[in-house]
Amino acid sequence: MKLKRTVRDENESSEYLRGIAKVDRRTKDLTKRLDAGDIAVINHTDIDRVAADALVGQQPSAVLNSAKSISGRYPNLGPGILVEAGITLIDDLGPDVMGIKEGKRIEIRDNAVFVDDVLVAEGVLQTQETIDVALDEAREGLSVQLESFAANTMDYLRKERELLLDGVGVPPIKTKIEGRQVLIVVRGYHYKEDLQTLRPYIKEYRPILIGVDGGADAIIEAGWKPDLIVGDMDSVSDKALRSGAEIVVHAYRNGKAPGSERVAALGVEHLVFPATGTSEDIAMLLADDLGAELIVAVGTHATLVEFLDKGRAGMASTFLTRLRVGGKLVDAKGVSRLYRQRISNGQLILLAVAGLIAVAAALASTTVGQTLFGIVGARFDDLWSWIGSLAWWNN
Repeated sequence: MKLKRTVRDENESSEYLRGIAKVDRRTKDLTKRLDAGDIAVINHTDIDRVAADALVGQQPSAVLNSAKSISGRYPNLGPGILVEAGITLIDDLGPDVMGIKEGKRIEIRDNAVFVDDVLVAEGVLQTQETIDVALDEAREGLSVQLESFAANTMDYLRKERELLLDGVGVPPIKTKIEGRQVLIVVRGYHYKEDLQTLRPYIKEYRPILIGVDGGADAIIEAGWKPDLIVGDMDSVSDKALRSGAEIVVHAYRNGKAPGSERVAALGVEHLVFPATGTSEDIAMLLADDLGAELIVAVGTHATLVEFLDKGRAGMASTFLTRLRVGGKLVDAKGVSRLYRQRISNGQLILLAVAGLIAVAAALASTTVGQTLFGIVGARFDDLWSWIGSLAWWNN
C-alpha cells in the first residue's frame, strides 16, 4: 500500500498514513475489534502465518509492531503475507508505541509514528526486500532451533509420560467416540479450503466434529454443529459455547483454568483437562484415548516451520502427540490444493455438448433413431404452429 502524499506547508512535503489506533498485546484479541482502515498496534515477536492471515482478513491500513516481526529465530511467514497484501508494516518500534491510547488518531510518516504531531516512535519499514534478507538469515539459524526442539521434547516427555503412554488424566466425556471417525478443526492454515473439500466426507461418514477454540466457529460457519469444543476458550464465540456442544476446558498442569470462568459465566456445563501441551494436541489425545477409529485434522500444525510458529513449548507436545496417535491421523492440510479442479466450467459445457452431438449422430444412423427424430420434429412443428396461432389471436 502506498502512503498518501500531502503538502504540510509551502516548502515541505511528506509521505503519511492516518488512521484510528487499535492497540493490544495479543494479536488474536485485537483482530476481534479491528475494522478496515484501522491501524493495528501489536507486540508480536515473529508474526506467524495464522496471525498474519487474521490481520489481513480485517484489512487494516497498517500494522505497527513494538517487537521484531522477524527475530531471526526461524523463517516465519507472517510479515511477507502482510506486505504482499499491501499492508504497511513497521516493526521494532519499542515499548512506547504500546502506550498509544486505543481510538486515538495517529499518523505514520515513512517509518515514524506521530500522535498529535508529536513523535512517539521510529521503527523499521518492512518491504519484500528487507523481509527476504531477514528470512535468509533466519534459515541459517534453524540448527539451533532443532537442538532446542530435541531438549524440549525430552522435557515434555518427562512431564506428560503417563498421559502420552497410558492416557492418565483424560476426562470422562459424554460424547460417544469409540469406533467413530473424528474430525478435529483448528482455525489454522487453509482450514476453510480443507473444510470445503471435506464436505462429501462429512456428509457420508458423519464424523464426530471437534472444534479447537475458534475451530468450533469454523465448523458452525461451514454449516455444521460441533459435538465437542476443546480449548482454553480465549478465541471461541459465545454462540459456539451455547451451541449444545460438550465443553472441555484446557487447563494448566497445576489445574488452573482461566477459561472455566468464562464458560461458567455463560451457564454452560464443562469438564477440565489439565495438560502441558497445546489445545489441538489434547483434542487428538482425547479422541485417540476414547477409541476413535480415524482422526482427520484440519488446520493443525504439521511442518517444522509451523511447529516453530507455535513456540518451543508447543513444538514438543505436537511432535509427541502425532507419534502417539500414529496411523489413525489423517492430515487434511493441502487436500484442497491436491484436488483443485483443473477443468473449467466452459470446458465441461463443451464436453457435454460434444457428447450430445455424438449421441444424436449415433441415433440418426439407426432406423429407431430416425423414427424418434421424425416424431420429435413433428411435435416441434405442432408446437410452432400453436405459438403462431396464439400470436395471431393476440394481435
